[in-house]
Amino acid sequence: MILHIARMLRSQKKHISFHTPGHKRAGEDITELSYSDCLLFPTGVLKRAEEDIARILGGARSFLLTDGSTSGVFSMLYALRTAGIRSVAAPVFSHPSVFHALEALGLEFVPVVQKTAYGLPLQPTEEEARAALARAGALLLTSPDYYGNFPELAKMRALCQGEKKPLLLDGAHGAHLHFIPELYAGSYADLWVDGVHKSLPALTQGAVVSAKAEAWASPLHEGVLHFRTTSPSYPIMASVERAVKYPRNLSLERAAAEFKRENGCVCNADWTKILIPFGKNCDAAQKFLEERGVYPEFNDGNYLMFYLSPCNRERDLKKLGRLLRGLPRGEVGEDALSGHIPMYTEKE
Repeated sequence: MILHIARMLRSQKKHISFHTPGHKRAGEDITELSYSDCLLFPTGVLKRAEEDIARILGGARSFLLTDGSTSGVFSMLYALRTAGIRSVAAPVFSHPSVFHALEALGLEFVPVVQKTAYGLPLQPTEEEARAALARAGALLLTSPDYYGNFPELAKMRALCQGEKKPLLLDGAHGAHLHFIPELYAGSYADLWVDGVHKSLPALTQGAVVSAKAEAWASPLHEGVLHFRTTSPSYPIMASVERAVKYPRNLSLERAAAEFKRENGCVCNADWTKILIPFGKNCDAAQKFLEERGVYPEFNDGNYLMFYLSPCNRERDLKKLGRLLRGLPRGEVGEDALSGHIPMYTEKE
């Protein structure tokens, strides 16, 4: 598949710069010039890239973002306000950008109850979402969450359709899932954001926000114009287009599933998220691994989380597995419920 933005950047000729950026060096980091299209109202390579991305992700329109998923969340909520919606139901463990956008846009936050178990926030149930949606004009969920868990997407879609209210999904950690329709935000949401840089080979801050139907495309575009930078990074945009078109790595997905079964990882549905309970030994385990060149995504005091992408190599998993052998585990925090944490087993 053609990489429109990268091909344009590679074909540029060296020239004297009387334009931004101020480093004045020839290369891919350019501004919006006569040949490089304009992201505000694209008609050339950026338009073609966004059309390809929308087709791959299943949207009527998709918009490139170089400000991360945060600007996409703001844009989605702006689209709701444009449509006359004044209240939004969202889980209490939503990303801070959700609460910031609601406050900035003057939208009422209607909390969706989220319980915790084993030191982890649980995704809302259908009934918890229904109770909140009865007092709101739209539902916004996180899918997947930071621990690789998903709401009951088909049920949430049916709930919103039955109430004739839009479903928004913060898919910041799920851009890689467009290969797996039953788990992908774009299969269910009216509006959704993909944090492409988190789990696909894009530069940091590269993201996409999409509308499923044309009816939402115009208000979403208006929101994007309000919250997206007017000085977009061409390297980031080129990397997002490449990342969305990056091939699936089925071999690594299978290796990740096997790794989870063999290494006492917590069950989740997202192959890219390896969650290991260390309890009080979290800090010591992180220090041990980092001294040997292995850096987890985060340490929440109960668990170490390791993020994969299609660009990881199977030997990365093998090294992590070797280092984990004999590394002491501990009980998760006091808010853990009685019983056993759902773990992968050899029989699965």
